[in-house]
Amino acid sequence: MKILIKNVRIVNEGKTVESDLLIENDLISKIQKNISEEADEVIDAAGKYLLPGVIDDQVHFRDPGLTHKGDIETESKAAIAGGITSFIDQPNTVPNAVTQELLADKYQIASQKAYANYGFMMGGTNDNLEEVLKTNPKNVPGIKLFLGSSTGNMLVDNPETLENIFSNTKMLIAVHCEDEATIRANTQKYLDQYGEDIPVKFHHLIRSEEACYKSSSKAVELAKKTGARLHVFHLSTAKEMELFRNDIPLKDKKITAEVCVHHLTFTNEDYDTKGGLIKWNPAVKTQKDKDGLWEALLDDRIDVIATDHAPHTWEEKQNVYNKCPSGAPLVQHSLVVMLENHINGKISLEKIVEKMCHNPAILFRVEKRGFVRVGYKADLVLVDLNENWTVEKNNILYKCGWSPLEGMNFHSQVTHTFINGNLVYDNGKISEGKFGERLLFEA
Repeated sequence: MKILIKNVRIVNEGKTVESDLLIENDLISKIQKNISEEADEVIDAAGKYLLPGVIDDQVHFRDPGLTHKGDIETESKAAIAGGITSFIDQPNTVPNAVTQELLADKYQIASQKAYANYGFMMGGTNDNLEEVLKTNPKNVPGIKLFLGSSTGNMLVDNPETLENIFSNTKMLIAVHCEDEATIRANTQKYLDQYGEDIPVKFHHLIRSEEACYKSSSKAVELAKKTGARLHVFHLSTAKEMELFRNDIPLKDKKITAEVCVHHLTFTNEDYDTKGGLIKWNPAVKTQKDKDGLWEALLDDRIDVIATDHAPHTWEEKQNVYNKCPSGAPLVQHSLVVMLENHINGKISLEKIVEKMCHNPAILFRVEKRGFVRVGYKADLVLVDLNENWTVEKNNILYKCGWSPLEGMNFHSQVTHTFINGNLVYDNGKISEGKFGERLLFEA
């Protein structure tokens, strides 16, 4: 099967060039001007931009055990509509993916349900070091540790266990950093004052800057002490940015940083209108924090942009503060949110591609993905930067049926998504074939 994309602007490795591109079976076979080869399908992409497929290194697709909120089929469909061609799912499903057998079960489900390429993190607990060390670095992206309790009760708070995991695994260790004791004390203070119905506007003071910094600084210290490869997920404060460096290339960094789209988009001022819909862990914080995250993203202290896609039902999100779960769905909209920031002059297209496509591939050592290169897998996204639309109930693909971005207007749209050389999304239409493959990694 050959697909020829003509007259497109390719955004890749710091440059934008006008070219043609030929896909042959599952690979990119030619990138050059004026390819005249016969093809099964020709797409004239004049005026559009071609990006490598987005690799989202942090999603919660809820399969198995929580599939009333979302599942691998529904959420990966939403992902490809948003230009995400590969996802890395987290272990706090039911049951938690904390043994090799349970991890294998998730891969088996994905092999039947995934529309996008997939990887699953192995979960660490206070007592599963033996299982963690059996993980194969060639076909599993890394180890996930919750250093603060979040959805799924996988808190790892035993210092000896942490040191053992950090000292004994060569794999990337991805962490959720919030200090549990600080959060508990803050929560109790507000419970004493308001009972269960704490106003959600205090969420960023409960899951505070102090809670985040205390935990992330300890994780960084432990990684330096043990030489572990540490990746800190969903950073939310300006203060934490001092923990990360930008004076060496990403491939040489042992300690890396991620920011999520929502921490670049919302602030605590938005709790008044959005309420529990923007309740995340870690919390959306102040304008000063948002500004600090943007600054670190643009100067390369932050390496990756992700979503932490975490659907809950509409009914669950209407609960009082203490019973309202944290998390929201984002995979269908993360790329257009970042493209909107480009249109508004905040970030270049090349930098978006670096943080959402290239860097996750470098960081996780993903084989043959994340770049527009001959011989690489044809995971590609076409975007139109002159397309007005609004996020509304009727165009949301998440199983939970809502988005924290509802009512927002965007000026760009994903028009085509290719996965392993297959056109899986074409102007709103999703192909029925599931062409996602298991991600492989250079150990």
